[in-house]
Amino acid sequence: MASPAAAAKAQPAQQKLPVWTWEGKTRTGEVKKGEMEASDEAAVQQRLRAMALQNVKIRKKPMQLKFKLPGFGGISQKDIVIFTRQFATMIDAGLPLVQCLDILATQLDNLAFREVLTRVKVKVESGSTLADALKEHPKVFDTLYVQLVAAGEIGGILDTILNRLAAYIEKNEKLKSKVKGAMVYPSIVLTVAIGVTVVLLLFVTPTFEKMFKDFGGAMPAPTQIVIDLSKFLQKYIVLMVGVTIVIAIAFRTWKKTPKGREQWDRITIQSPVFGTLIRKVAVARFTRTLGTMISSGVPILDALEVVAKSAGNAVVEKAIRYTKDKISEGKTIAQPLAETKVFPPMVVQMIGVGEATGAMDQMLTKIADFYDDEVDAAVSALTSMIEPVMMVFLGGIVGGFLVAMYLPIFSIAGAVK
Repeated sequence: MASPAAAAKAQPAQQKLPVWTWEGKTRTGEVKKGEMEASDEAAVQQRLRAMALQNVKIRKKPMQLKFKLPGFGGISQKDIVIFTRQFATMIDAGLPLVQCLDILATQLDNLAFREVLTRVKVKVESGSTLADALKEHPKVFDTLYVQLVAAGEIGGILDTILNRLAAYIEKNEKLKSKVKGAMVYPSIVLTVAIGVTVVLLLFVTPTFEKMFKDFGGAMPAPTQIVIDLSKFLQKYIVLMVGVTIVIAIAFRTWKKTPKGREQWDRITIQSPVFGTLIRKVAVARFTRTLGTMISSGVPILDALEVVAKSAGNAVVEKAIRYTKDKISEGKTIAQPLAETKVFPPMVVQMIGVGEATGAMDQMLTKIADFYDDEVDAAVSALTSMIEPVMMVFLGGIVGGFLVAMYLPIFSIAGAVK
């Protein structure tokens, strides 16, 4: 049987068909309404005749103009998790796919998500598979989601797959929030430190400088350094801001190139402070994603392709693709993973044991759970280390400025005495 990925590749890209709204009566007199994608009205009539409907009315759905404000109408991962769990419950209860999608779309408060589900429902109603319908909305349902749904449809275990997907997304989001939490505090303190420094040098220091000149006398060395910095900043502030913007744009452009992204990811994963945390996050994500896909019946090569795309780090992605190529040549997964030297030896050995015993999906889940705890510990240790360093840094800036500004005052007071 062809894999979901192979089947997806074999299908040509379909042109978007117009949507038709229809209404008709069954033989018992019950009124039915719905929407359907079709090339023309005749195709819609043909499908409705197959449904044994009478007094059919068909009209083309008009184009809708959409105006979206930035930051509004987004679909969060939490929305997708709730939808996935509810969808799994309905399918397990025996409801048809189209009815499930119709109920779920109707009860949604998120209009953007409701529109997406309505389009998915129309596509499924027109005869498409659920995976193909979801694939048309890659910004909402990524490759992993589509692949697992395809595997669930083929294996007849869609409800089980959807529950696994919901659990996977929840744990993946929890992992992301841990890493973001570790970065928020130092970012805020650094921003505050830069802002305080700029305000002191641009607005406070000139006032002190004028006062000191009125008194006359030589400035202490620390005070003179601060005054010189203030004059430099006042003179070149516009140039410095411009250069900073240019450097930021150049950096982002370089980082978007394949070579630049790989170089930057290699620097971050080998950095002394954040490198350990980034590596642990990469291992947790890799094992969790691969374990979920293998347990859902996705072939190992297709699973590795999806895992590589969702790795989030170019170095890890390169290692996974190398492993995939070696497996296609007939090697086991553990050997090429060890050759990449990206994954810790313990992880490689445990995957090797899981592969030898035929329980690799369970072993991968255990590794992912272990590294989730490791990420927790690493984030706590990093936060504990960064907090005092940042406080000393911020206190040193403000304290150093105050000392530099008050030294001349102490000198003047001594001279008066």
